[in-house]
Amino acid sequence: MRLELLLTALAALLATTWNPPAPAPVSSPPPPPPPRMATAWPVGTHPAVLRAWDPPATGYGAGHRGVDLAALPGSPVRAVAPGRVSFAGQVAGRGVISVELDGTGDPPLRTTYEPVRPALKKGAKVTAGQQIGTLASPTGHCPASCLHWGLRRAEVYLDPLTLLPPWLLNRGPSRLLPIKGAAER
Repeated sequence: MRLELLLTALAALLATTWNPPAPAPVSSPPPPPPPRMATAWPVGTHPAVLRAWDPPATGYGAGHRGVDLAALPGSPVRAVAPGRVSFAGQVAGRGVISVELDGTGDPPLRTTYEPVRPALKKGAKVTAGQQIGTLASPTGHCPASCLHWGLRRAEVYLDPLTLLPPWLLNRGPSRLLPIKGAAER
């Protein structure tokens, strides 16, 4: 009887302390980068990036899920690529407009712009460079006035600057072009 109790206690002890190794988590490959489909900046012609994209380590972790672009209140906010307005309204007291981008798969890429006074309603079709709203007064997100521009595919945040082709990202050197009709010497 003693041996039976001892074996039962030993089995219980082993069951609670011995943990077989967990199977390795299956990691999905990183999503492909978004297509460089933007043809315009959302504000200005080459605004300063006040704060860059800084993805969080976890879904609820600290980070910056977009980029902050310098712009003055009242500046026009433009769609960077063609699509359809999927949301136009208030979120946490800030004006927000979201555009689902055409031809970007399922689920589609979605750009977000805040704080804005939307000029369009949900469902409106937009073209690249079309004004979709006006930059609202600062909300405290930036030390100065800025547009927070975001990019998502479903629940995954992406760097919106990856939508811009190199010719929009880099100003490059100045180039002299011939003037048509100028007198040749």
